[in-house]
This record gives sequence, C-alpha cells and structure tokens, in this order.
Amino acid sequence: MRDVQIVPWNQEEVMVISADNSGGIGQKEEDQVSVPYDIVSYFSFRVAVMECLAAGGIPFSVILQNFCGNDAWIPLVTGIHKGVQELGLDGELGITGSTESNFSFCQSAVGLTILGKRKADFKETSIVNGRIAVIGSPLVGGEVMLQEDKVVPLSLFSHFAKEVKCRLQPVGSKGILYELGQLKGKLFQEEEVTCSVDLLKSSGPATCFIVEYEKEMESEIKRLAGGYFHEVLVSLR
Repeated sequence: MRDVQIVPWNQEEVMVISADNSGGIGQKEEDQVSVPYDIVSYFSFRVAVMECLAAGGIPFSVILQNFCGNDAWIPLVTGIHKGVQELGLDGELGITGSTESNFSFCQSAVGLTILGKRKADFKETSIVNGRIAVIGSPLVGGEVMLQEDKVVPLSLFSHFAKEVKCRLQPVGSKGILYELGQLKGKLFQEEEVTCSVDLLKSSGPATCFIVEYEKEMESEIKRLAGGYFHEVLVSLR
C-alpha cells in the first residue's frame, strides 16, 4: 500500500499526490528540534517526493504551506530547491504555496504536497524470487543531523526508482516493520523479521527505505547501496 492518492487525469495519465508535514522543528524558541528552515523543508520534500517516486510518479509541482512566518519563506524554498537539484529536476518542478501571516505561532509548522503524474496503465514491478533489504538507517529528530552519514541520499533513492528493477517503500515515523507490512500486504510480527537496524524505531524524514528485488539482483543492489545496505530476513511461522 502506497501512502499516496491516485487521481484520474486524462486517458493516458493519472495524478500521483503525496504529502508530508512537520511541527516543532525549526527556529522558534519553543521548537523541540532547532535547525535552519532550509533543512526543515528539504527533509519534508524528501519524504513526499520519495513516496511519489516509489509509486511510479514523475513529480511536476510542489505546494508549500508555511506556518513559520514571512521570513521563513525564502529559506524553505531554498531547501526544496536543494532536493530538486539532487533529483536533476531543475526547471521541471514548479513551487507555489502560502504563508500564514495574520497570526504567529509558538512553534514552527510546515506542510508540503507533491503533485506527480504516471501512465494510466502503470504496473508495479513484479518480484517472484524476492529478497529484501533496508537502505539507510532509521533516524529521527536531532539524530538526522548528528548522523547524517547514515541518511540515504535522495539521489540514490531516485536511481533505484528509475533504473533498478525492484519495489520500494520509504520508511517514516511508523518504522521498518510497519512499512514492510505495507509493501508485502500483510502484518508482520517482530520475531518474524531480522535486520541489523531497529525495526520499530521511527525513520523520521524517510532516512531509509525498503527495497525488494530478485535474488539475481543482489550483487548489483549491494554495489549501488554500499554501506547503506542492511539485509532483511523474514521467517514466517
């Protein structure tokens, strides 16, 4: 199950809509995590665009909802542009949105929506003799900045989505075990799944993702992922 909405558009294409939001993260005095606003929007963009790409969508528009004040708008847009550049989509992704300027808030809040499109006859990759891995590590809050070397690059996820025969599932706040269930369409118990990273921990702004691939693709998957690769073993009881 993908965390997106699919909307009929025309006879040839459908619209893929994905979204993310964050609260209490930014540069206000009462924020729980203090980071610049370009970092806030970059990671929010990451989450939404990864969901869009995983569902086969080609993003074409970003809608930003800013509750951090007028001064935050330019840094927020700057963070989005960073993500757009990593995807090689300069000039192909429009950015619009709105700022709440009538009222101020004690904490920062941002909402972000991605509009994408895909072919109406799109079919997800079928995996017969599948293996599973986590690429990246689950991180949340201040860990995202302190352990940046463990955050899977957006460009790597994009390469998997566009060039590799596989199925992808970004991991967010509900953790790897939950997202594995979403990918496979069943509920897994913790004792059924083994991995070197925490299966239950929040992955915050999609700092890792799950990939399912054919057995013969394993060497190529490991080569591409490098040190971000973590094997997942599933033993159904």
